[in-house]
Amino acid sequence: MTKRISLLMLLFASFLHTKAQTTDAELTTVILHKDSLFWKAYNTCDISKLDSFFVQDLEFYHDKGGPMLGLPAFVESMKNLCGNPNFKLRREPIPESIHVFPLRKGKDLYGAILTGVHVFYVTKDGKPEFLDGEASFTHLWLLKDGSWKMSRVLSYDHHAANKSRKAITLSNAALKAFAGKYKGPQSEIEITVATDHLVLNNNGKRSDIYPATASEFFMKERNLNFEFVTQSNVKKLLVKEDGGIAEELTRR
Repeated sequence: MTKRISLLMLLFASFLHTKAQTTDAELTTVILHKDSLFWKAYNTCDISKLDSFFVQDLEFYHDKGGPMLGLPAFVESMKNLCGNPNFKLRREPIPESIHVFPLRKGKDLYGAILTGVHVFYVTKDGKPEFLDGEASFTHLWLLKDGSWKMSRVLSYDHHAANKSRKAITLSNAALKAFAGKYKGPQSEIEITVATDHLVLNNNGKRSDIYPATASEFFMKERNLNFEFVTQSNVKKLLVKEDGGIAEELTRR
């Protein structure tokens, strides 16, 4: 008899655990759907829809731009962002970084925490879109009167998109092929070889640049990219920033 009761209790506990997992899965689906609708409105500058995702006493904390307290302040900032016809910002999540955590009081679900990492693309002055930066986020969603609303937003760890790029491995001989002095309209630099990357020396200032391809390198601290090309038997270094060529240098 005791064994039978224990078995029933075990089966009941297993049912409750499975039910909780299903509930968490359903919650994740709901929150991610709401999140996708919010970012769709954000990316398209649909101001009229944006405020429907927040509570009135919204608190938004940004590690670069400071706090915004209250929904009107957030809406006003979005109007300013979207008011420049020569500038467009587009956000994309990094799917594998996204997580949803339920918040309960006892058995009652009252909220959820959404965390993750996203990247931002910029279009300026009609030029091609370029990857600008990366950041982490934490959103507090609360269930109020049957509706999900964002109550608190944390936006932090903003950094250049290049910081997270992965370098490839090039042979020492391949790296040495790029070494030398290069001169352009604005700069005169020297490229030397380190163990697994190149070092750019510009008027005593040293910067490490890492291989992205066999001929392209990137700087981790800034969104600066460097491409070594040969045009008419002349070796050149193209310095790229914000999706365009900032300077063209010729090897001396």
